[in-house]
Amino acid sequence: MVQVTFKNNPVTLVGNEVKVGDQAPDFTVLANDLSPITLQESEGKVRLIASVPSLDTGVCDAETRRFNEEVASIGGDVVFYTVSVDLPFAQKRWCAAAGIEGVHTVSDHKELSFGEAYGVYIKELRLLARAVFVIDRSGTVTYVEYVSEGTSHPNYEAAVEAVKAALAK
Repeated sequence: MVQVTFKNNPVTLVGNEVKVGDQAPDFTVLANDLSPITLQESEGKVRLIASVPSLDTGVCDAETRRFNEEVASIGGDVVFYTVSVDLPFAQKRWCAAAGIEGVHTVSDHKELSFGEAYGVYIKELRLLARAVFVIDRSGTVTYVEYVSEGTSHPNYEAAVEAVKAALAK
């Protein structure tokens, strides 16, 4: 099982660890308008999914902005999701304040469906651990990074290269 810390304190991740080569687990999260969103809705596209503790923190804000810019510059059939347990209303407010339109901010606050399916639900905090997943058009996981310290940035370059590689398939 993946070991991560949050503010240098060990935390318990609930759910299944996802590995490269796995078929991506489906999940149900909420869009900013409270409508349900599943992985199947973006079938046939390359998906970049970043789970973050909260958009209202510096690292999560910077990460979402960075991946949004990277995905926009790549173009093609890429869907970028940022998943957190922030309420959909807070996510919508964040997107408006940040002027960001390319990312789909989705909320896992209701059922923790994504958190448990991808093994990123932090039991002690009821937050999601920082992680990045790339899923190819066929639904296969091609890149996984569980960030070992929840307040650290992910490896942006490796994730972006994984997106480009999945698009080239």
